[in-house]
Amino acid sequence: MKIFLRLLSFLSPFRWHVTLAILLGCVMIASNIGLLGMAAYLIAAAALGPLIVMLTLPTYIVRLMGVTRAVSRYSERLQAHSVTFRVLARLRTWVYSRLEPLAPAHLLTYRSGDLLTRLVADVDELQNVYLRVVSPVITAIIIGLVTFGLFSIFSTMLAWIALTFLIIAGFGVPLLAGALAHGLGKRQLALRAQLKAQIVDSIQGVQDLLAYGRAGDQRQKITTLDNELKRVQQRMAYISGLQQALNDALMNLALWVILILAIPLVTTRFISGVYLGFLALIILASFEAVQPLAQTFQFLGHSVAAGERLFRITDATPTVIESASPVPVPVSVGARVECSEVGYLSPRQGSTRAACLGDRYACTNLEFDQVSFAYTPNESEVLHEISFQVRPGNCVAIVGPSGSGKSTVVRLALRLWDPTQGTIRLNGQNIRELALDALRDQIGVVAQDTYLFNDTLRGNLLLARPGASDDELVRVLDQAQLNEFVHQLPKGLETWIGEQGLRLSGGERQRLAIARALLKDAPILILDEITANLDPLTEHALLDALDGLMQGRTTLLITHRLIAMERMDEILVLDYGQIRERGTHEQLLASRGLYQRMFDIQNGIFI
Repeated sequence: MKIFLRLLSFLSPFRWHVTLAILLGCVMIASNIGLLGMAAYLIAAAALGPLIVMLTLPTYIVRLMGVTRAVSRYSERLQAHSVTFRVLARLRTWVYSRLEPLAPAHLLTYRSGDLLTRLVADVDELQNVYLRVVSPVITAIIIGLVTFGLFSIFSTMLAWIALTFLIIAGFGVPLLAGALAHGLGKRQLALRAQLKAQIVDSIQGVQDLLAYGRAGDQRQKITTLDNELKRVQQRMAYISGLQQALNDALMNLALWVILILAIPLVTTRFISGVYLGFLALIILASFEAVQPLAQTFQFLGHSVAAGERLFRITDATPTVIESASPVPVPVSVGARVECSEVGYLSPRQGSTRAACLGDRYACTNLEFDQVSFAYTPNESEVLHEISFQVRPGNCVAIVGPSGSGKSTVVRLALRLWDPTQGTIRLNGQNIRELALDALRDQIGVVAQDTYLFNDTLRGNLLLARPGASDDELVRVLDQAQLNEFVHQLPKGLETWIGEQGLRLSGGERQRLAIARALLKDAPILILDEITANLDPLTEHALLDALDGLMQGRTTLLITHRLIAMERMDEILVLDYGQIRERGTHEQLLASRGLYQRMFDIQNGIFI
C-alpha cells in the first residue's frame, strides 16, 4: 500500500486533468446506460401505440445519448492517455535524475540490461496505475451509485440486488483473480529483466561467443528464461480468461435475476410494464463500468512490483554526496605563466576567461594527503595512506603494475568515490566542499575505458564543449593525431561511429577520447593509460604532441608503460596501493628498485 500511495503522488501535479478524465469516463458510461435504457423504453412505449408527440422527448434523448457517448469516449481516451504520457515523462526524468548521483559506484552492482528494464519497461508498466487502476475504480464507484439511484426509483430491492451484482463483479472477481495471481506480477517483471539483461550481454559479447563456440550455450540460457516467462504469462492468461468468463456469467445472471424479480412487480402494477426492458438493459449497460476492474488487481500487482524495483534503486543513498553549501573553487597563490606559454587557447566562457587563462593554468594545484580507500567496507584497501602533490604547471606520472590502484586515483580526483581516510585538495580546498560540477569542470580526463556514444564524430567531440567551432575541432583532432583519419572518411566529422565506437579501431577510439579531453581545455589534465591501444610510432607522435600541450597545465599521467618518463617532473611508483618509490626518471633508475626492474623488463620486451 505504501508503494501504491507513493505512485499515486506522481499524479498530484495533474490532479485536475485526472479529474476531468474520470468525469468524461463517467459521462461516457452514463451516456451508454441512458442510450440503451431509453431505447428499450422507446420501443416498449411505441408498441403501446401512444401519440407520436409522446415519443418525441425519448427520441431526442436517444439521439443525444448516442452523440454524447461517442464524443465523451473519444475525449476521455484523449485526456486519459495525455495525462498518462505526461506522468510517465515526468517519472522517467525523475528516475534518471535519481540515477545520476548513484553513478558509477552504486550502479556497478546492477547489470546494464537490468537498469535498462527498470528505466524503460518498469516505468512503462506504471501507466497502468492510472489507466487500469485509479480511473476505472473511481468510475466504477460513481456509476455503481448512479445505477443504484436509478433502480431505487422503481424498487429498493432491485437497487440493492443490482448493486450487489456490481460489487461482486467489480471487486469480488478481481480479489479472486488477485489471489490466484499472487506473486505472478513480480515474477514476470523479474524474469523479463533477466531475459533482457541476458540478451544485452549476448549482443554485446557476440563476437567472443562466436570465437569460443559458446553461442549455443548462450542461446540455451535465453531459451530457458523465455520458457519460464512464457509459463508465467500463460498462467496469467488463464486467470484473465477466468475473470472474463465470471464477468460474463455474472452480467447475464444479474439480467435474469432482475427480470425474474421485476415481473411480479409489473403484474401487481407496482412498476409499469413499459419499464421492464428499460431495467433489463440498464443492468447490462452498467456492467461496462465494472468489467475493466477484472484485471485491476493483476495490473496493480505489476505496477506495485515495478514501483518497488524502481524505488529500490532510486532510494539508494549516493556514495558521493554534494555539499549543501558548496564553496567556489579557490584561486591558488603561486607562479604566473603568460598565456603565450600555455599553448593554444580555446575559451569556453568568453574573453574574460581568455584574459586570465594563464593564471588559471599556472595556479591549479592538486594534492592527495594521506588518502586511503576501499571500494567496500569488507574489502581490503586499494590505496593506503598515499600522499603526493601535482604542483601548478607540473607533470606527475603514477606508474606501477596492473591492479596497484592507479586508476582509483583518477576516480577519487573526480569524486566518483570519496576516500575512506585522508583528504584530497584542489588549490588547498577540500574537494568535498566544492560543487561537483565546478570540481569536474577543472579536470579533463582521458580514461582507458572512455565511453563513446552511438553518434557522429562531431557529436562525441562536442560532448566536451557544445559551442566549439569547426576550427577548434580540427585543431584538437590534429593534436590527437586523428586529422588524417577523419579526412579519409566520406562524411568526415559527420561519420557515425557506432555503439561504444565499435566502428573505430582501439587506437582510433583512444585518440578520439584524447581529442575530446583536449577540447574541454581544463586546467588539470589526467591521462589514464592513453597509449594502451596505440602502436609505437603513433604512441611517440602522440606523446610529442601532448608534451607541448601539457606545458603550463597541472598534469597527472597514469601508465604502466614507461615511455617518455624523462619528461616527467616527478614519478610515483605505486604497488599494492602504496607509494613505494618517488623521484625523477634518473633518480629512480639510480635507486635500482621496483621502477628500475619495470624499466628493464619493458626494454627487454621491446628491444
